[in-house]
Amino acid sequence: MSPVPLTKEPTILHPRPSSIVAALYTLRDLDVDVVILHGPPGCSFKHARLLEEDGLRVVTTALDESGFVFGGHEQLVDLLRRVIEMFNPKRIGIVGTCASMIIGEELHDAVLEVNPDVPVIEVEVHAGYPNNTKGVIITLESALAAGILSEEEFQRQKILLKEATEVEKRHGAASKAYLEPSRGDTKYTVAKRIIQLLKEGKKGITILNAKKETGYMFADINVAVNQAARELGSTSEIINMANLDENLGLDRVRDHARNINRDLKEMGIEIHEVIGGLDEYPIAGETVNRLLAGKYQGFDFAVITGVPHAIPMDNMQGMEVISVTNGPRQVVPLKEMGHEHVVVEIDLHPKTLGVSTIIESEFGATLRQLVREEKE
Repeated sequence: MSPVPLTKEPTILHPRPSSIVAALYTLRDLDVDVVILHGPPGCSFKHARLLEEDGLRVVTTALDESGFVFGGHEQLVDLLRRVIEMFNPKRIGIVGTCASMIIGEELHDAVLEVNPDVPVIEVEVHAGYPNNTKGVIITLESALAAGILSEEEFQRQKILLKEATEVEKRHGAASKAYLEPSRGDTKYTVAKRIIQLLKEGKKGITILNAKKETGYMFADINVAVNQAARELGSTSEIINMANLDENLGLDRVRDHARNINRDLKEMGIEIHEVIGGLDEYPIAGETVNRLLAGKYQGFDFAVITGVPHAIPMDNMQGMEVISVTNGPRQVVPLKEMGHEHVVVEIDLHPKTLGVSTIIESEFGATLRQLVREEKE
C-alpha cells in the first residue's frame, strides 16, 4: 500500500493578522484593565491605539536596540510596578513581542519579582505563527492557569478557534497564496438590486454571522433590509437568522449579544432563528445549512453579513446570494463560492470598538436613502 501523499499548504504572501494583536484582543475580551507590551514602542501600534476605544490601556516597555540584545527584564519589572501604582488595575496582561521572545525573555520572572496582588495573564507570543489564532490559544491557556477561565470554556474556545482557522483556509484569507484586495460591488448597485427583489415580492433570508463586536454594525444591514421591505410595502417573506445567543461566550461577548438583541427588539425586528453565539461564527454555518434544508426551502435570495464565507453553499443553490464583509481580500473567495454580489464595509471594525448599540453602516444608509427616493 502506497503512502497517502501529504497536502502542502500554500505559503501565504499577503500580510496576515498578527498573533500578538490576537492576544491583545483576547485580553480585552477577558476584561483585563492594562496590558504591558514587552517590546519595541512601535509594535502593534495601530491596534494598541484602537483598543483604547474599548477601555483597554496598552503600555510598552519600549525596548531599543540595546534591549534587543541584552534584554529588558529591569524595564519590565519597573513598568509593572508603575502600572500597578498608576492604574490600580484589577487584572493585568503582559504580552511578548518578536523582539523579547527571540532573546528568550522570561515574563514570569518579572511577575515573581514584583509579586502583584492581582491576577497577571502572561502571554509569551510572537508574530511568527502562521495562524493568528495561536495568539488567542496561548492567551486562553494563560488565563486558564491564572484561574480566570474555566476548563469547560477553554475547551469550547479551542474548538471554535480550530474551526475558525479551517474556515479561513477553505474560503478565506488563507485560501490562496496571494489575494488581491478589492472593494467589491458598489453599494448603490447592490442596494438597488435588493429593492428590486423586494418590489417583486421575492422571499428572502437575512443571516447575521458576525464576529463579536463587529455585530454592532453588520446587524444594521440586516435591519435595513427589513426596514426596506416594510417601507416599500413589500409582500416578501423575510426570515431573519442571527448568531446572537446571549448564553454563550465570555461575559463581554454575551453583553454584545444582549445589546444587539435589545436594539433589534426596539426596532421591531424579529429574529426567527438563533444560530449560535457571537463567537460561534466559524460553526454557525452548519446550523444555517440544516435550517435551509429543513424549514426554509424555496427562498429566492439571501443577505449574509459578517463572515459570509463560513456559511456553506450546499442548500443555497438557486438563491441569489448577497454578502457583506469587512475584508477586501474576501471578495474574490466569496465570488468563487457563488455569491453574486459582495459588498465591503471598509473600516467597519475600528468603528465598532467601544460601542454598545447598533450603529449605521454605509450599506444600510445607502439602502435607506434609495428607499426614500423610491417613495418620493
